[in-house]
Amino acid sequence: MNFDPRFYLTLLVRRLPLVVLIFLVTTMAGVFMAYTLPPVYRAEARLLVESPQIPDELAASTVRTTPTEVLLGIQQRILSTTNMLDLAAQFDIYADAPELPEGARVADMRSRITMATPSIDQRTGVLTVSFSAPDPGLSSSVTNALVDQILRQNVELRTDASGGTLEFFEQEVKRLSSEIAAQNARILEFEQANRNALPESLEFRRSRQAAQQEQLLQVNRELAGLRDRRQRLQDLYERTGRIGPSGTDLTPEQQRLEALRQELASALVIYAPENPRVRALQTQVEALEQSVREQLGTGTGDGALSTFELQVADIDGQIAFMADQKRMLEEELARIAESIEQTPENAIVLGELESDFVNLRVQYDQAVQSLADARMGDRIEVTARGQRIVVVDPAIPPVEPSEPNRKLIVAAGFGAGLLLTMLMLFLTDVLNRTVRRPVELVSSLGITPFGTIPYIATEEEVRRQRFRSIGMGVAGLICLPLLLYAFTVYLSSREEPVASAAAPGEAQPVQPEN
Repeated sequence: MNFDPRFYLTLLVRRLPLVVLIFLVTTMAGVFMAYTLPPVYRAEARLLVESPQIPDELAASTVRTTPTEVLLGIQQRILSTTNMLDLAAQFDIYADAPELPEGARVADMRSRITMATPSIDQRTGVLTVSFSAPDPGLSSSVTNALVDQILRQNVELRTDASGGTLEFFEQEVKRLSSEIAAQNARILEFEQANRNALPESLEFRRSRQAAQQEQLLQVNRELAGLRDRRQRLQDLYERTGRIGPSGTDLTPEQQRLEALRQELASALVIYAPENPRVRALQTQVEALEQSVREQLGTGTGDGALSTFELQVADIDGQIAFMADQKRMLEEELARIAESIEQTPENAIVLGELESDFVNLRVQYDQAVQSLADARMGDRIEVTARGQRIVVVDPAIPPVEPSEPNRKLIVAAGFGAGLLLTMLMLFLTDVLNRTVRRPVELVSSLGITPFGTIPYIATEEEVRRQRFRSIGMGVAGLICLPLLLYAFTVYLSSREEPVASAAAPGEAQPVQPEN
């Protein structure tokens, strides 16, 4: 379709009354809506999130949450169903709508509250809080109540967090102290039960074992010497009938026996053992030895022990004593060897017990240090020396309503008229299939005319068209003043309650001039 500005301008002039009517209706509708919507007042309070007053290098708070996290937590608590209902009941917000369900009240309260929490850099930032209400005093009162709740919730959240941290580490220190005492008791009980097989006395027991083995070897040598001495004494006594080389106390038979032994020894040097003389001497020696033994066996007859018996008894006593010493040494060596064998296993068990004790001690030291930090952090939060929220600007009753934006609504009505006019012109041009221009004749019939004759209206048609335009203009001139008068009356009726609701001495809300 070819664009012909002159043709469309002609269409616009022809439909000018309809265009004016559309603009008039949409504009009046926008004006009516702008000034009939109830005013909404939004009192705003500004809060500042301050950084900690004490540097972290000196003393750090135990509350590690960021300001954004704290503000989000506070926002969720404030927007809870219980708090919304309590706030609505406190300020009697829905007194004119008592039948409104609780769910609708909560949703409406949440939609009225605005908490702007921008991104906070370097742990500082500004928080804005506002509440929408038809009355400026109510808006400021509710906003200040919200500010009080934010301050209280911030203190409760931070003190609860620091207090919870302090309580946890107090319990942890108490628990670790009990476990350390129990572990000490287990170590002491194990050492008492295995005091002879502990690793720290291993070198002493090994040195004692070596000493006892050396002493046992000495006892064995002495015992062997005593037994050999007794055997030699016994053999000597059986052969000679005496226990020493001295002959002063020998009997005649013993003297005779000693002489025959010497003579037999001299004969054996000269003669062979089978010689009759040697045999005779041997027979005499044996006879005398038997006689001497019989004499010695009878004793002295007065019950006294002989010298041989006394010496044998003394040697036997020494042998018995040495045997007891040997038995005690062997028993002690067995106990030492058993304790040495048990030492590696005891060392492993004791090492595990001591390792557990060291671990508990390290945990206890860390918990004590953390407890000191938690006490310092809790003190910082209790005295409000950490990060905190302060009120910069409290909410005051606003002078002008924040909603609705009357100028924007009127402009929207005017824009809607312009859009409807353009849409009307476009649709009438698209939907109208009649031939109105030569170009449409060519496109529709496929022929090229030699000339075109425009439509010539009759006088009757011109008169009707003129009367219709004049009637629409007169109707507009009559209706417009009536609508403006009705609208003025309506506005005056709405301003009276607002003026009467203002407190004495309080600034009256001023309607913006649109």
